[in-house]
Amino acid sequence: MLKISSRVLTLFLLMFCGIGLMNNHTQAKYERNQAVPVEKVLYGHIGSVRNITEKQLVEDRNQGWRTFGGALIGGVVGHQFGGGRGQDVATVLGALLGGGLANQYGNREYYLEYQLVELMINQEDGTQVMVVQDLDPGMIFNAGDQVRVVYLKGYVRVDIAM
Repeated sequence: MLKISSRVLTLFLLMFCGIGLMNNHTQAKYERNQAVPVEKVLYGHIGSVRNITEKQLVEDRNQGWRTFGGALIGGVVGHQFGGGRGQDVATVLGALLGGGLANQYGNREYYLEYQLVELMINQEDGTQVMVVQDLDPGMIFNAGDQVRVVYLKGYVRVDIAM
């Protein structure tokens, strides 16, 4: 018969619960204390500012692990009932029921809402660019502000010129 030690069960429960916590970190283009090569820097004035939001549907990527964990827990609980063939049937039914419940109630879809700012900038070289970047509450832009447009490899960052 199937015998599972409490250590193995604890290990699977920790994996089952901990997997969702590992994927919640978002990675920035560069991090603090990191030097990033600058391609060019231009100064300009802001022509217009518009605060916008971007909603992104996020699906839980750990659905398979949750279903597996639910089936495992259901099988262990079901194995506690009955004897002989009845115990085998209870184990299978517990695994099916646990996997089904974990699949149904573990299915999480939610929306992340990003606060963004859209800046229309008239640059010193006569060109006009529009930049959309994350809203920084510590750096509020207004029409007419002088800004620095920093062109980095693959992206642009705008900040208020000092």
